[in-house]
Amino acid sequence: MTIIRLMNKWILAALSLVMASCGVSSGGNAVDLPLAYDMEYTSDSLPVIELPPFDSLPVETYLPDPFLWADGSGRSTDFKDWERHRGEILRRLWHYELGEKPMVSKDSVYASLVKDTLLVEVHERGEILTLKSAVVYPEGEGPFPFVIGVGFPTGSLPQELFLDNGVAAVPFNFTQVMSHTQTRGEEPVNRLYPDNLEIGAYSAWAWGVSRLIDGLEKLGEESRLDLGHIAVTGCSFAGKMALYSGAMDERIALTIAQEPGGGGLNSWRVSETLGNVERIHNTNYAWFLESMRQFSDSNVNRMPVDNHEVAALIAPRALLVLGNTDYEWLADESGYVSANAAREVWKTFGIPERMGYSIQGGHMHCELPESQYADVEAFIKRYLLEVDSIDTDITKAPMFADVDWCKWVPWADSDEPRDSQK
Repeated sequence: MTIIRLMNKWILAALSLVMASCGVSSGGNAVDLPLAYDMEYTSDSLPVIELPPFDSLPVETYLPDPFLWADGSGRSTDFKDWERHRGEILRRLWHYELGEKPMVSKDSVYASLVKDTLLVEVHERGEILTLKSAVVYPEGEGPFPFVIGVGFPTGSLPQELFLDNGVAAVPFNFTQVMSHTQTRGEEPVNRLYPDNLEIGAYSAWAWGVSRLIDGLEKLGEESRLDLGHIAVTGCSFAGKMALYSGAMDERIALTIAQEPGGGGLNSWRVSETLGNVERIHNTNYAWFLESMRQFSDSNVNRMPVDNHEVAALIAPRALLVLGNTDYEWLADESGYVSANAAREVWKTFGIPERMGYSIQGGHMHCELPESQYADVEAFIKRYLLEVDSIDTDITKAPMFADVDWCKWVPWADSDEPRDSQK
């Protein structure tokens, strides 16, 4: 019986590998692609694109193609065009789903380090918002790569996976920016931006993560932290927060999104076809634009952006997604489809090993089972410590081996633009 069980596991793993490809060949040159950038956005300004009203949006039953140009002029999978693609995706994401993440001048940010506690002040319009974070250092002198953990120093991941590998931890106290369930207009960040009261929490929280990085840049060597090797992580609603933070700040080298569920990695379109899961009509609207409600139910197919593109915004940097099938609400089948759709971007650029996922059950929500420690540690060592010999080609979800995710991404095996279904 033991041999049979092992054979079944091997068969499921093999099926999972088969299903992880839609026949797209890798392209690009991984040697030339950076693991992180030295600025929040690689473009000084995002492209101006048409953002049609709801009634003028086409119906699209497939997951949107991240390589299509917004003006309908075709598509490009050339990496030199990815910066513009990222800008167009961000414009749609902010307009239809999240609200715009405010831009900040470096001259508006002040920072100090008092007994290992980082203090960052952001000055805007005569108002000051202060972020406080008690940095946890590993043994040694540094500079140390570091992880920004949502709520706790390393989020919901075991601290030893980071500290024992010489990685420091910087907790993000998100309520210093916006509460878990915001009251619009009454949150700390609203004082700085009184004209942006409709902003969803995920843009506001991502703004806060970026300001921590700004502060550390201001401190320089005094922080004893390596600004070239930054990670961010969180679980559940904080897993979504980590994902959006990594998507919106190109200085972050590694994003680890633990059990992010609906509104995070999961495709809104795919989730609409499943059972009792988080969908547009029943999500927490403190986190998003109120106007996103117009895309509820079958109207989801009018949404010009979907969350596989949120994950894809992290490319060519590194992303690891952790799932948990014990909780129906998390809709990990949707996450599996969306993860593979997003991974097509990394595959196209010839760096599929920089995007991985590990989905399994048998544990509590936000509890990392020991069987996933190796997956997390592999990404930490390769992308924060630059141990290039570590294998991060991780796509583990054998329970979804029979899920045909390829049907959602017909663009994955085509160089031609696809017409929307009217």
